[in-house]
Amino acid sequence: IDAVGRHRGAGMGGGNDEREQTLNQILVEMDGFDSDTNIVIVAATNRPDILDPALLRPRRFDRKVVVYRPDKRGREEILLVHTRGKPIGPDVDLSVIAAQTPGMVGADLENLVNESAILAARRNKRTIGMDEMVESIERVMAGPARRSRVLSEEDRKVVAYHESGHAIVMERLQHADMVGKITIVSRGQALGYVMPLPEEERSLKSRAEYEDELAGLLGGRAAEEIIFDEPSTGAANDLERVTRLAKAMVTRFGMSDIIGPMQLQQGDSNPFMGMEFGEQRAYSEDVARTIDQEVRRIVEHAYARSKQILVDNRDKLNIIAETL
Repeated sequence: IDAVGRHRGAGMGGGNDEREQTLNQILVEMDGFDSDTNIVIVAATNRPDILDPALLRPRRFDRKVVVYRPDKRGREEILLVHTRGKPIGPDVDLSVIAAQTPGMVGADLENLVNESAILAARRNKRTIGMDEMVESIERVMAGPARRSRVLSEEDRKVVAYHESGHAIVMERLQHADMVGKITIVSRGQALGYVMPLPEEERSLKSRAEYEDELAGLLGGRAAEEIIFDEPSTGAANDLERVTRLAKAMVTRFGMSDIIGPMQLQQGDSNPFMGMEFGEQRAYSEDVARTIDQEVRRIVEHAYARSKQILVDNRDKLNIIAETL
């Protein structure tokens, strides 16, 4: 507003009185437009939770439009826009690509199409094929393949069993996502990964679905312990996600029978980084101790399920790991 005031003031001679009058006019119009005004104020934010309440008072912004991430149909329509004018091969099925890209927004999908075009050009192909589209999904999600990163024979064996453990546990659980791909080719910071392939997008998740997700995340560490009798550092990211998810089940989603239907997690968030500074404890030490016990119980139960599944399917674990 100050910049607009200076600009308009300069155009009218640059007087201080005129600039002040212009600023006052804009502020008045923020409280409700008159029928004869032609000024419209539009604002956008990714963090509506940190806006000043004064901006959200009635008659400041008359209409609020919430833009969600696109669903499968929306992603397919976005892909149609970004592939328009590009040499797409006859084998490309955009509905399949849309199904394999849950959570991606328009910018991600545009990047995906551009990456696939680059891959096709590097391979001296005149059209973009399904192989390029699928590989570009991995490049966008996990980064380019780092084939120059050579692992020792022992490390490759550990990574192969780790990823095989994830895949088998996920495949055996009713509520876990389907397995789309298993690889031990390094991408980004990951030495290997299992690409999930959700059958459908869900807005709500049940306790059973969270429990299966935890078991799937722990499948890699369980496989290492079964085969090598000790875990490696490869499960560090899995353990971080498991701990965070189990704690959310107890303190945010009320999925603990002992704690009950209560939300106990409260924290101050960083308005710039979107990160939590620290947790405001609104409960006693006894409740905190109970939360820790419940988180441990949930994680241990999920780990026991993973381990039992892999023990029962050890022959398949060996076959998949050796194939990788």
